[in-house]
Amino acid sequence: KNAPRFSNGNTLPLTQLPFAMASYCVQTESRDGWFFQPDQPYAEGVRLTHQPSPWINDYGQFSIMPVTTGPVFDENERASWFSHKSEPAKPYYYSVYLAEHDATVELTPTERASEIRLTYPEKDLSYLVIDAFDCGSWTEIRPAENKVVGYTVRNAGGVTANFKNWFVIECDTPFEYTQTVNENGHAGAIVGFKTKRGQKVNLKVASSFISLEQAETNLLEVADKDFDTVKEEGRAIWNQTLSRIRVEDGDLDHLRTFYSCLYRCVLFPRDLSEITADGRRVHYSPYDGKIHDGYLFGDTGFWDTFRSLFALVDLVYPEMAEKMQEGLANDYLESGFLPEWSSPGHRNCMVGNNSASVVAEAYLKGIRTRYTETLWEALCHGAHAVHPEAKSTGRLGWEYYDRLGYVPCNVGIRESAARTLEYAYDDWCIWRFGQEIGKTDAETAPYLKAAFNYRNLYRKSESLMSGRNEDGSFPEPFSKFKWGGDFTEGNALHYTWSVFHDPKGLIDLMGGKDAFAANLDEIFNLPPVYDESYYGTVIHEIREMQVMNMGNYAHGNQPIQHVLYLYNWCGQPWKTQMHVREAMEKLYAATPDGYCGDEDNGQTSAWYIFSALGFYPVCPASCEYAIGTPLFKKVTVYLPSGRQIMISAPANSSKACYVEGMKFNGKPYDCNFFRHSDLTKGAKITFNMSETASSRSGKAPYSLSDEK
Repeated sequence: KNAPRFSNGNTLPLTQLPFAMASYCVQTESRDGWFFQPDQPYAEGVRLTHQPSPWINDYGQFSIMPVTTGPVFDENERASWFSHKSEPAKPYYYSVYLAEHDATVELTPTERASEIRLTYPEKDLSYLVIDAFDCGSWTEIRPAENKVVGYTVRNAGGVTANFKNWFVIECDTPFEYTQTVNENGHAGAIVGFKTKRGQKVNLKVASSFISLEQAETNLLEVADKDFDTVKEEGRAIWNQTLSRIRVEDGDLDHLRTFYSCLYRCVLFPRDLSEITADGRRVHYSPYDGKIHDGYLFGDTGFWDTFRSLFALVDLVYPEMAEKMQEGLANDYLESGFLPEWSSPGHRNCMVGNNSASVVAEAYLKGIRTRYTETLWEALCHGAHAVHPEAKSTGRLGWEYYDRLGYVPCNVGIRESAARTLEYAYDDWCIWRFGQEIGKTDAETAPYLKAAFNYRNLYRKSESLMSGRNEDGSFPEPFSKFKWGGDFTEGNALHYTWSVFHDPKGLIDLMGGKDAFAANLDEIFNLPPVYDESYYGTVIHEIREMQVMNMGNYAHGNQPIQHVLYLYNWCGQPWKTQMHVREAMEKLYAATPDGYCGDEDNGQTSAWYIFSALGFYPVCPASCEYAIGTPLFKKVTVYLPSGRQIMISAPANSSKACYVEGMKFNGKPYDCNFFRHSDLTKGAKITFNMSETASSRSGKAPYSLSDEK
């Protein structure tokens, strides 16, 4: 369900292939961002969309609508009542009955094209409306070819001045009525034909960010194929993709939730490259407006997705991870920066320099491209520069950070503590990447030193992180409940733990494992108290924390999602197991309100996927996964190498959430983590589950402070 005031995911029910360029969704209203409302009973059309988030909005969109009440273009006048009861929706197939027009739309996509089948009633003239939106879009009807061509320039940013999404719509039924529309730059087309009751009108649709000719080439994806063939091919692709992880369990609700989440994990980032008529892979660059060779991906925000989405791709879909790394190199070569939020180009949204994590993690996990030196150059540049327009790209405040070891909170840079903490982790990532590719100590040592900068924000009197003034003093008054200000969509209780690479160092700052555990406990023991004064209103992330009845734990937003696993570092893993199971059971469901906050391009879903498997990448570039509690009795991960990760927990149940013991490849296992390299060799993991907590403490996962 979608709403600015309270989020149950803020997702779209997208019909598309995994990581594909083209997505489709019914449009219930044309307002920006929230164009689909599941409780809205009117449909204005089926939209080709590239929207990754309602907060980012769409680009290159157009819509198609069968109409039988006359040649009506206005979206409100052409809108039709519809019901979800007559709206079959699957990842590879969508259908909706439009009651006002007694017409049905069916759609099945390929990567850059689609087959659309319209079923009309008996009419002297039935119509098809193509809405290219406003801002100077263009359409042309070609009756001799039974085609409508055009482009849409509608976008919400992240593109160059010459941006166009070209489209071609090929119809199998001759046009008996034609009308082009241009109302103050709002362009479209209406075509009509005489129809018998139940008559099917078939469309082949393709789009391209490159040219009309390339859109015609992309149309070859559905050439010489009928609707049902494309539909079955899409079904096979989705089954193949989702079957990389096979769950065997009797709880149907859990199965639905798991695979719904896995579906969300393979929608973004989308592949924006296209294949030319002579077989070259090229892409339109949203940075310089030119056409370049190779891959480009977009529509993801690393502030969210560096935490576990890319870890899932690296583990389960490494062939896609390799392509994404090439795409990142192209981002840098064409714009001078790696993206932090791309849609399709740089967007000024969120904080951090977490492209460093995405790049380092992939390389350290064995993902290789020919762009290693380019990516090293990109990471080093982005650590000491900021994009001139999209200030969330690179590092805003880098001059202060390099000089002081933190971004001050009194120099006009918002969310300074969040930036500092994430920059410190990112510096550790750059250090690890540099080490792995053979850079000298002189090149990497500054990043190792900066990886400890998190210490500069530790407010000992409160045992929490805090903003800090340029002169080194801590500002007063201080409230651990205050959202925003020094932090991003969170408070000190949430952000103190953003020391992904060095929990042992944080333990030492807090005075030992017991104090660390007590501070973790406080998050859950406190009531959901909050201070919204920075925002002047209760933002949706606050409200979502308040209603979930887990104290001050705010799973509906990303900064705290790893915190449940930190008990593994202080010798109390049973608390991780208890809290993780509670979050899986309480905060996720296969229903329209099945998320507890913004899903955010696969991140909140990836948390569930990993957690259901029984482990989670707290520090993605450490190549370790902190152990939690498996949700199912048996899961098999089929790696593309042909190896398998087999996870079994025969005694698992809703009450048996505690891990009493483990075996790894048949041998007793007492670590609180798994290594990526051990999993990818093929692994057999057996969890001995219990209804009572075990006192086993286990060996803690990686921390920088443990480096010798």
